[in-house]
Amino acid sequence: MILRPCGMFFGLLAAAGAVAAAPPAAGQMCASSGWTGTVSYLRTQSVTNSKTVERVSNRGRDTTDFEMHNNYKALIAVTESPEGNGSNVGRATVKHQGSTHETTIAKERNSCDQGKSWQEMTGTFVNETTSTGTGSDVANVTVGVNDDGTYTVGVSAPRIDGTVAGKQSSSFSGQCTKKEGKTTNYPEQHLAIEGGSLTSDGRNRVDPENATRLSGSYSTSAFGATETITWNLQRCAAPLRLTDVKFEDMKFPNWDDWREITEQIGTIDGNWVRVTATVLNASAEHRSGLVSFKETYTGDKWDGAGPDVPLKDHTLFVDLEPGEAKDVELLWDTSGYAWFDDGRPRLVQRVKSELWEKNKLVNDLTRNLKIAPKPLVLVHGPWASWKTFETWQNILTTSHSYEWKAFPVGEVTSKGIINTGRDVFSSEQTNTTEQNADTLQKYIRYAQEDRNAWHVDIVAHSIGGLIARNYIHRLMPAYDDGRPQVSHLVMLGTPNLGTPCADVMDFAFRMTGTSPRVVQEMRQDSMAAFNQQNANRKGVKFSALAGNPLPTTCKTIVPNDGFTPVPSAHWTIVDRAVSKSLHPELTGTADFSSFVKPHVAIGPRGDHGPALPQASEVMPVSGAQFLKVGYPAMRAIAATSSATSDSLKPDFAKAVTLAPKQTLDIDIPVQAALDFGITFMAAREVSATLLDEHGAIVGKNLSTDAAASATFRSLYFNKPVSGGTWKLRLENTTAQPMQALVASWSNAGLKGGAGT
Repeated sequence: MILRPCGMFFGLLAAAGAVAAAPPAAGQMCASSGWTGTVSYLRTQSVTNSKTVERVSNRGRDTTDFEMHNNYKALIAVTESPEGNGSNVGRATVKHQGSTHETTIAKERNSCDQGKSWQEMTGTFVNETTSTGTGSDVANVTVGVNDDGTYTVGVSAPRIDGTVAGKQSSSFSGQCTKKEGKTTNYPEQHLAIEGGSLTSDGRNRVDPENATRLSGSYSTSAFGATETITWNLQRCAAPLRLTDVKFEDMKFPNWDDWREITEQIGTIDGNWVRVTATVLNASAEHRSGLVSFKETYTGDKWDGAGPDVPLKDHTLFVDLEPGEAKDVELLWDTSGYAWFDDGRPRLVQRVKSELWEKNKLVNDLTRNLKIAPKPLVLVHGPWASWKTFETWQNILTTSHSYEWKAFPVGEVTSKGIINTGRDVFSSEQTNTTEQNADTLQKYIRYAQEDRNAWHVDIVAHSIGGLIARNYIHRLMPAYDDGRPQVSHLVMLGTPNLGTPCADVMDFAFRMTGTSPRVVQEMRQDSMAAFNQQNANRKGVKFSALAGNPLPTTCKTIVPNDGFTPVPSAHWTIVDRAVSKSLHPELTGTADFSSFVKPHVAIGPRGDHGPALPQASEVMPVSGAQFLKVGYPAMRAIAATSSATSDSLKPDFAKAVTLAPKQTLDIDIPVQAALDFGITFMAAREVSATLLDEHGAIVGKNLSTDAAASATFRSLYFNKPVSGGTWKLRLENTTAQPMQALVASWSNAGLKGGAGT
């Protein structure tokens, strides 16, 4: 055989299984000028049709729905001919699956009593067929390289033998005389499954920098059928080599429904990916080798010096006959691969496949895979909407990329809205926790389908955490990979043990009108029952952030965020922290960066397994009378039946409406006590000033204060008081009417009483 210098383009044509030669790359010499590698041919066909025909009697109609699906795939190994004369042969391994389904529903109105009455009579007829086939045979491959560097690739896939089986069934209803349906199964019969041929359009060009390799694809569609050829061909290559690597993930929600991942879309952190490497034996000898898959940092500007790391700690054996091509598959858990282990975003994962023969690396291929973080489902709290998290998409984009998607529940109204109340004084009834959890179920499903994500993370603010806990306990499905659907629940200020303010203000609401359902559900006795009934975390990792800027709340001396005491937010959750933020501020950028992101941006070497069961899942902790628990121990103890008791009943309660710009003094009767406090609920535009019986100011909560954003706003006078009449001065700083609910209490610091 003549050795030819590389670099010139010239005509190349091979037919009837032979591929003619083209020159190798510039400056190289090789003993063979034939192309070797793989060409795949795929033909998919889907036809659907529906038609309705009126019956001759004009009293009914026949409706027929028809579906046909066919999938023919041939992997063709292109190898050098045994003669070693520079020509090539192609051998195809073929798989075929097909099905047809036709349903005809015939309906007609007829009479069984000579026209006195009429009824609809129905017959349903179903015809189904399935066809399968596998085989191997010679395939014709043509490659033509032109002088201008353009080239064509053509393939003619072989016919194979297959089988077809069918079934017919019928059923009837409404007939005058009952008519039984029947089912007939037809045995398998021989079926000749035709191949197909396709040639690319000649628009592909040889890369002058890599003239020994041709790779590309070409597709065309007509009459409901799509034909695609994909080729990876090379000259002057090792006889045993990798010709292709592809990635597939499962299409949610169908487990084992694998589909190829497109480079532009990529996959989602936590999805299982099937990595398939095609190995070709282009020689006339039997050969075997080992294939390994590694994550490689080559080309990464941050970790370019990092060593390659196996995706799994084992290699796969492959054994090939002369001219044979085989696929080697690895199932890869991508959990964590949207991030580096130090929390930096990883935009692209590079996967290298290595082929070893006789302890020698003979070939490798590197492919890029984009892996986006798990969707972040965001659940708001009481008297709020999805706008609580309106800025979070920008936060996620800045923290990783636009591929990290936020799904605030309620943003897409057609997918469901959580109803926790419009505002605290609204007379509209809110949903129960269970009803809101049902909506959360639909929204999680929407996020998974939108992103093709098998796992999500949840960030929940306030009672949104209770909604998420109910969903996890009651509704969250199990997956075949053994990992929970919700990988992580991050709770921000969630009142897991209730809040004493719910007890105090529930009394106040009842003294002045009807109490909102949200307030009732956050009472300590309500949460005692909730915790008994929602104990199973199903392997979901729980994390809790508690705000602690305020020292007292609602007849309780305990650090809190103006809504939730720290012990209530922390509950039995081991992974917990505190923040100086008030309750509404916990959804801000600062707490996202310091708490939320580190808990969801976990790299591949982090812990991605299910959480171990908690003690509360084995023996549920029933609510907590955390008021009698010494801070900072924050122990959760079982509640007694007196968790909500008269000790939290306010001494005085009143509801008022403030006219625009109005200042109103409310007289408050005060009994002799060790201390005195006021809790009120009003928009932050309402300022409050507390005056003692002498008119001296003893406390303020002004509209300009940070504490004015708290849901439950308290003023506490930590000194003994004598009987008399105090005043609470409320000022509406707006031009709109404002409502306020006021409750007073005392003896919060009484030893053995409500506080410690």
